[in-house]
Amino acid sequence: MNELKKLPTESLGVPRERRPKHVAVIMDGNGRWAEQQNLPRIEGHLRGVEAVRRTMEACQDFGIETLTLFCLSSE
Repeated sequence: MNELKKLPTESLGVPRERRPKHVAVIMDGNGRWAEQQNLPRIEGHLRGVEAVRRTMEACQDFGIETLTLFCLSSE
């Protein structure tokens, strides 16, 4: 469950008309995080997918119209 769903949107203290319409996220470090946890790199990427889903739901809940994800890797 998305932790943000537990909060009423008004509790953020930002009126809906002042919230951003576009949010961008640079996804970085999922593979490194997994390795630091002694997990296979793919586990980090799978956890990243879960985080993206939660982020998408939160954006929808808070009326954010556009979400841009930067998810490139040179590794």
